[in-house]
Amino acid sequence: MKRFGCILLAFTLLIACLTVVLVGCSASKETSLEDKERIGIISAMDNEINTLLNAATVERVDTIGGVKYYLAKLRGKDVVITRAGIGKVRASSGVTTMLNEYNISKVIFTGIAGGVADNLEVLDEVIATKLVEHDYGIITNDGFMWTSGDPGMGVQDGIYYECDSALVQLAYNAAVAIVGQDHAHKGVIATGDQFIASETYVQRLQQEYNALACEMEGASVGVICQRFNIPFVVVRALSDKADGQAHESYENFGDVAGANSSNIVIKMLESL
Repeated sequence: MKRFGCILLAFTLLIACLTVVLVGCSASKETSLEDKERIGIISAMDNEINTLLNAATVERVDTIGGVKYYLAKLRGKDVVITRAGIGKVRASSGVTTMLNEYNISKVIFTGIAGGVADNLEVLDEVIATKLVEHDYGIITNDGFMWTSGDPGMGVQDGIYYECDSALVQLAYNAAVAIVGQDHAHKGVIATGDQFIASETYVQRLQQEYNALACEMEGASVGVICQRFNIPFVVVRALSDKADGQAHESYENFGDVAGANSSNIVIKMLESL
C-alpha cells in the first residue's frame, strides 16, 4: 500500500511537471507572436482590407477596444492588419493601439479617397508624399483659418506630415505595376472629418494645399507615426472625384478601388 502511494505521488508530480512545461511552451509561443517585428497595415473600412485578409494566413485575432487586429503572414512578411474605422479619431486610436501592443517597424495605410486634381480619374492611385489636416484651425467672423500646427512639438502653423521617402517610392513602383504609370501619382493628400462632395471645396483643396486627393484618416495616422518615429505611407485609390456625384461614384467603384489599393500593398510586401 505504501508502495502504491509512492507511485501515485510520483505520477502526480510527473503530470504537474508536464503541465508546467506545456503552459510554459504555450506562453512562449504567445510571447513570440507579440514580440515579432511586424508591418502595420491599417484601413478604415472592410472593403479596404478584405483582399488583404483573403491573401493572408492569420495566426491570431486580438480584439482590443472592440477593434480586431489580425496577426498574420502575408507574402512571407509578419503583419498586423486592422480596420480601425472611419475618421481621424478612430484612425489615430487604431494606429496608437497597434504601436502600443505590437512590435511595429513601419505602417502602411491603405484605402480609398476622393480625387481633387483635375487630371486624375476614378480608380487612379495616389501615393501620399505628405498629408495635411485641411479642417484643423479656427472659425472666426471672417470664416475658417487653417492653423494645422502643434505648438507642443515646436511645430509651426501649417504642418504637413511627411511620409517615408523609401516607402513612398516602393508604393509608387507597386502602383505602376498594378494600375500602370498613367494612373499612378505621388503628391499631397488632404485629411478631414468630412466626406467631400463639393466642387467648390475641391477647388479650395487644390488652391490652398495643392492636394491630389482627400480622405478622412491619413494625416491622423501620420501624426502618431511621426511622434513615435515610425516610417509610414498612405496608399489611396480614387473611388470618386469629391464632387456632386461623389456618393454615386463611390457606390459604383468603392469596392474595386479598395481592392486595387490592397493589391498595391501586397506588391509592396513582395518587394520589401
